[in-house]
Amino acid sequence: MKSVGAFFYIGFSWLLAHSPRFIFYGIADFVCFMLYRVLKYRKKVVINNLKKSFPKKTDDEINKITRKFYRHLGDIFIENIAIIRMSKKRFLKMVDCKNVEVLNNFYQKNQSVIGIIGHYANWEVLTVLALFTPFQILSVYKPLKNKFFDKEFYNMRKRFGEIPVSMNDTFRTVLQYHRDKKLSILGLLADQRPPKGSGNYWTHFLNQETAVFLGPEKIAKKFNSAVVYTHIDKVKRGKYEIEFTLLFENPSESKEYEITETHVRMLEEKIKQKPELWLWSHKRWKHKREPGTPIH
Repeated sequence: MKSVGAFFYIGFSWLLAHSPRFIFYGIADFVCFMLYRVLKYRKKVVINNLKKSFPKKTDDEINKITRKFYRHLGDIFIENIAIIRMSKKRFLKMVDCKNVEVLNNFYQKNQSVIGIIGHYANWEVLTVLALFTPFQILSVYKPLKNKFFDKEFYNMRKRFGEIPVSMNDTFRTVLQYHRDKKLSILGLLADQRPPKGSGNYWTHFLNQETAVFLGPEKIAKKFNSAVVYTHIDKVKRGKYEIEFTLLFENPSESKEYEITETHVRMLEEKIKQKPELWLWSHKRWKHKREPGTPIH
């Protein structure tokens, strides 16, 4: 990004971070209007994904979810621009960690944790977690092509002590922490679309054949890290709750694909409860299963 554009973006981010709530979400409403009504940002993708995921819903029901989704998308768009320059006090008012003891119990047992996350609600608020646990938080991310925005989001994620880890460095980083006997929570967005032809696991998810990364299961078994599903709920506008559900205490004892199926079903159930909070604009089902590839 050119220096002038970067200057204005940083200024806008600072103003948002310090603006009253009615201005903050008034701007979010404007962003929603632009994305939904004017630009129609990936609207066909959103509606197509919803119709295939919920074939029994009427067009009116699909349209209602779509409108709610774009309103939520406007919220997280503005929230994430502001978070990096938001005061700790204001940020903490946005987020409640309901039962962080689920994680901290494993610290007492000297066992690391894999935190499974989905693109649900606002996953970026998890940067606050480093303030509530003695674990070192390692958050896996995919670097952005734009260097300015990549740095912005990198700094946002590390502001409270979290360490962002590039996807390509994930295993190497976890291995090093294991060798150094440092306890960590590895945060993995497990609902991303795997690269085509990468030999991933295929299952049914939201009424569709879906490829799923096996990385979370493989890493959990390799290092016997406890597997915890991390659910972020949007209880009202500008207020999120984080809740942790223990899925596997001893992953090395689990059956093949059991971990993968369990966290996929957990996310699926959460999406069905509040579908507008998932990232429907993502081209999740772009790749199709090759003939002969098994599906579970």
